[in-house]
Amino acid sequence: MSRPNDPFLRGQLAIGALFLSLGFQYATWAARIPAIKSDLDLSAAEVGVLLMAAGVGAAVSFPAVAWLMRRMGSRRLSLLSQLGLALLLLALAAAPDYPVALLVMCVDGVLVGCLNVAMNAQGAALEARHERNTMARLHAVFSAGSLLAALLASGMTAATGSVAAHFAVAVALLVVLGATARTGLLDEGAAPDGTDPAAAETPADPKPARRRWTVPSRLTLWMCCAMVFGTVAEGAMNDWSALYLKDVAEASAELAPLGIAVVSGMMVLARLFADGWRSRWGDGRVVLLGSAVAGTGLAVALVSGGVAPALAGFACMGLGIAAVTPCVYAAAARQGSDALTLVAAMGTTGLLAGPPLIGFIAGASSLAWGMGAVAASAGAVALCSTRIRWTDPAPAARSEAAPA
Repeated sequence: MSRPNDPFLRGQLAIGALFLSLGFQYATWAARIPAIKSDLDLSAAEVGVLLMAAGVGAAVSFPAVAWLMRRMGSRRLSLLSQLGLALLLLALAAAPDYPVALLVMCVDGVLVGCLNVAMNAQGAALEARHERNTMARLHAVFSAGSLLAALLASGMTAATGSVAAHFAVAVALLVVLGATARTGLLDEGAAPDGTDPAAAETPADPKPARRRWTVPSRLTLWMCCAMVFGTVAEGAMNDWSALYLKDVAEASAELAPLGIAVVSGMMVLARLFADGWRSRWGDGRVVLLGSAVAGTGLAVALVSGGVAPALAGFACMGLGIAAVTPCVYAAAARQGSDALTLVAAMGTTGLLAGPPLIGFIAGASSLAWGMGAVAASAGAVALCSTRIRWTDPAPAARSEAAPA
């Protein structure tokens, strides 16, 4: 297949392959947690620690990722971390015992941190170079990767109970995606205007080895807060919506899974259109209005009660929260690689800490109050967005919504 002639489209496809890889890799091993639990004879508590190991690896990887971004650049780091994540699936399938599996998952978290920062830096650089928005569509591709992995897991589980065989097929697909990404990622060389396109406006440093991490600016801290609250809401909705429908709204067993489907479906749909919204109204308005719709819609649904209002509230949450992370990532990238790395680490922390936090609130009171905390998190995003200095869309981006 020939490469696209349009440089923007070529870069979009290559970076999209990275986003697809990350969503696919994560959902692949997550889908086989029951089989891994059985193979290693793990308790429920041990499974919880195993899942947390990936989060710990991602959260503590911030200093290393910042250093690697300066030393290697986003192109090399993204390709190496994408390949490493593929190989870790084989390592997880071959893990002989629980301690080895914990180590594999911790390393997985570190590589997720690397790829998350590098691929978002590439996406922000593509937007800056061509003055066309694409971050929301790239995050939609991440969600599509999770869906693809779920379908593959279902098919492979029906065909064979072997985790190793499933992961081998997944690795083959990830290698293809890595090869696709390699052909179109932005180089670390200078752009026509003399800037480094893959650094996404990161200030040049003649002595990167001696560069020290500096205290984050107030602007960066507000971005971290917006990212944490946004990912808390996103993660909690994915993990608790089905249980809320069953236990609180008293939905049937057949309807309960629709909660996840509604949230995920609306997020993918919104991310496909969000770049056009960003071009028309600017990132700040999209985040402010979107998070307000998400929080208000879910709050009204919780007060109303019932299955139909709950599904409508979940749809509002998916629609409104979908553009938060793409916009905040783009804003953080404009502040430099250190800011982007810290914001990405906070996003991973929120995504992983959100579900347990809602569970704690639900245990202390009720799941309705726990979901109320999710609505409050969306409201907190709206508040944080008013403290962030957003960059207006470029004239070229404002006048056209580039097709995916």
